[in-house]
Amino acid sequence: MHKMKWIITVMRLAVGWHFLYEGCVKLFGDGWSAESYLNNTHGFLSEAYHWLAASPVRMSVVDWLNIAGLILIGLALSVGVCRRWAALAGALLLTLYYFAYPPFGISLLGPHDGNTFVVDKLVIEAILLFFLCIYPDKGYGLGNLLSWLKSRRHVAEPVPSSATTTRREALKDLASLPVLGLLGWGALRSHRLYGADVMSGATIQVNQVALNQLKGELPKGKIKGVELSRLIMGGNLIGGWAHARDLIYAGSLFKAYNTEKKIIETLQLCELAGINCINIGYPTMSMMVKYRKLTGSKMKIICQVGLDEENADIYDNVEQAVANGMDIIQLQGNWCDWLTRDSRFDNINGVLERIRSHGIIAGMGAHTIDSFINCEEQGIIPDYYMKTMHHDNYWSAHPRENRRPFEVDGEQSSDHNRFHDNCFCPFPDRTVEFVNRTRVPVMGFKVLAAGAIHPKDGFNWAFSNGADFICVGMFDFQVVDDVNICIDTLANLTGRQREWFG
Repeated sequence: MHKMKWIITVMRLAVGWHFLYEGCVKLFGDGWSAESYLNNTHGFLSEAYHWLAASPVRMSVVDWLNIAGLILIGLALSVGVCRRWAALAGALLLTLYYFAYPPFGISLLGPHDGNTFVVDKLVIEAILLFFLCIYPDKGYGLGNLLSWLKSRRHVAEPVPSSATTTRREALKDLASLPVLGLLGWGALRSHRLYGADVMSGATIQVNQVALNQLKGELPKGKIKGVELSRLIMGGNLIGGWAHARDLIYAGSLFKAYNTEKKIIETLQLCELAGINCINIGYPTMSMMVKYRKLTGSKMKIICQVGLDEENADIYDNVEQAVANGMDIIQLQGNWCDWLTRDSRFDNINGVLERIRSHGIIAGMGAHTIDSFINCEEQGIIPDYYMKTMHHDNYWSAHPRENRRPFEVDGEQSSDHNRFHDNCFCPFPDRTVEFVNRTRVPVMGFKVLAAGAIHPKDGFNWAFSNGADFICVGMFDFQVVDDVNICIDTLANLTGRQREWFG
């Protein structure tokens, strides 16, 4: 019996400290609010959470109730006062957290720890609290001591033989206080040394603009009748490829952050923000197929393909993309550059014709504008062009006189004055000239020169110089901000001479 009392006490104290600590971190944190958490919920009750976040008055009440609830529940459980009511209130609060991002359905990939399905740490802790609520033994705590003191008022002379036992029980009931004090002292010392606990759910707040801060609807255009948002999601997010110049760890960091769960969260956020299309590399087609099956997404997918020169049918990539339901298929930029460089125009035309034979839009990408110019001279015109489009007014761009056609997909030089994964539109003037005279839609990509140019600058330059759509790789915390920048750019665009195609 005594063992069970100690087990109940330890469980109650552990859960109580978790609640108390989370509440205190929120209370003393710098401007903490649950607004972003509520705004980005994806569960089937998300409309209710979004309604709470839509009003500053409601949010202030929600924040206050959340903090007060966590602290009061945590204190009550930790010291053993009002144990049943505290356990019940704690279980209900955890249930509200659970249904904000339930680990099933579309919200399977919400902000949960680890890969869980239905049962996550919130469920486990809530079940424990329900157990503490209904279990008759409440363990040791101040509640027992208060009950004993209250009972003494009705006893004229306590029985001497029980005095020692009573004092021992009283000491056990007080045991949680020094433990709680020790935990509190350790937390305070850690805060003084390191600042706020950045691993607490209360303090993880990436500098992210919430969905309710969208400035309007993202404009759309059409390519051969297919409606696409003017801002298209870039596929490097899916492929795990980052242009890093000479930063040797950037690629690894990129892949570590963009787990499968994070990728799907980001894609869902893109759709909620108005981005209805993504441009992906062929190797990651299976990831997008899985995303569609998991979420029922209607996001348009542009799949880049090359030649399968180890297969009897060198256009097998096209057939696989068709079989997997890709909406638009495009000859990949590096393949177009290589094939043009080697004068293999029959293969370029073969890819486009194979795509069109399935009734699918056929695009063509390139890094070097010579590819499009030479193909045009051969009478090869795609349904749309996808071209790197950025200016070269940034520090890491190597001198124009040292740039060579087709170098973007070639060897990288250790000479700072030559190409080293640092410049993706090597001839911006010639690119602008070509774009402004072509009569098919143009999709600009690498418009930020892989992070060297601010979105406000890069978006404006690409649209002003003739791009009908821009393709941009984004982390989740950049999505809404980039959509807002695109909306502002298009609303205030000046200097564009080319008519809109699409």
